[in-house]
Amino acid sequence: MLEVKNLSAAYGPHPSLNEVDITVAKGELVVILGANGAGKSTLLRAISGICEGKLDGQVNFSGRSLLGLSAAEIVEHGIALVPEGRGIFGNLTVKENLLLGAYSARARAKETENLDRILQLFPKLRERNGQIVRTMSGGEQQMVAIGRAMMSAPEILMLDEPSLGLSPLLCKELFQNLVLVKNLGIGVLLVEQNAKQSLAIADRGYLLENTRITHAAPAAQLMNDPVVQKAYLGAVSKSVAKRKKLDVIKEVPKIFPTATNAIPRRTADEQIGGAIDDLVVIASKASANASRPPKAGIKNATNKLMQSRLEIVLKDIESAAYAARSRKAKLPSRPGITLGKDTDSEGPTPFVEVHKRPWIEVYRRRPSGQFERD
Repeated sequence: MLEVKNLSAAYGPHPSLNEVDITVAKGELVVILGANGAGKSTLLRAISGICEGKLDGQVNFSGRSLLGLSAAEIVEHGIALVPEGRGIFGNLTVKENLLLGAYSARARAKETENLDRILQLFPKLRERNGQIVRTMSGGEQQMVAIGRAMMSAPEILMLDEPSLGLSPLLCKELFQNLVLVKNLGIGVLLVEQNAKQSLAIADRGYLLENTRITHAAPAAQLMNDPVVQKAYLGAVSKSVAKRKKLDVIKEVPKIFPTATNAIPRRTADEQIGGAIDDLVVIASKASANASRPPKAGIKNATNKLMQSRLEIVLKDIESAAYAARSRKAKLPSRPGITLGKDTDSEGPTPFVEVHKRPWIEVYRRRPSGQFERD
């Protein structure tokens, strides 16, 4: 049995675990629920010997203390971890990844036997035995990660968020496979945020909140606990649900004032004041006429209309020019410029600024490499 007592962990001055107590027996599936940052991953890393923080407390397995041992030594004692993100070797094949899990001395003697058992447990891996792992789906990669951990012949298998990034269908298949692993007599310690499915397959569960274990009970009891339902299962009490429903009903008349009035529904023809079929026919005729080329008479009428509009614009320009010449108001003068008298009016000639375009010299490259002015 895996037994953790008063386990505390800290990264510098920041505590990550505070006096955590859990137990996991062989052939038992235990789930740890908690929000992000509660310390779930730190707990698994501390048990497996890869926690970089300062540890204090006890981690015992089959009467032996594991605290302070290296990760390789802990694997030799029979505890394996499937980390978050799988940690597989993407450029290797399925078989190569699985065989790498059998590096420990306790697993080498039964390497072939363990490999056959894993391929029976995950038939898809037998089909993809020679496939490069990075080309596989997320669910299949998770199977490879679990199979590689099981190749070390563990007595306790720990998994950190195995359903992360998987579709609902693959999650269901994953949890079914974990039940099969448990039925092999292997203890499973599962850290998971999918509370509903994990509690459905677990024997017991712990709630880890703010670095501390706040509740421990059988999975069925946790499933029916109102606190767990509210925090992890998205459930609300019947009284709250009824009150919310009444509030919505009260708000309906405000949002839709006509919802409570007995106004008969009108048909589409009644709303537009005619038949929809007639509108369709009219629209079809208009579309057909628009696609035809204009007749000669229509073209001539269009030209005359454009010519008359042009004449109006020209007359407006002439009127504006005449008004400018006949203006009697004195315009502001410019330094060094004398305004002359216009023959058509007594007022001064309006000042007009002329902007001269700057001189630009362009040079062209000759084949010899010299330049000539263009």
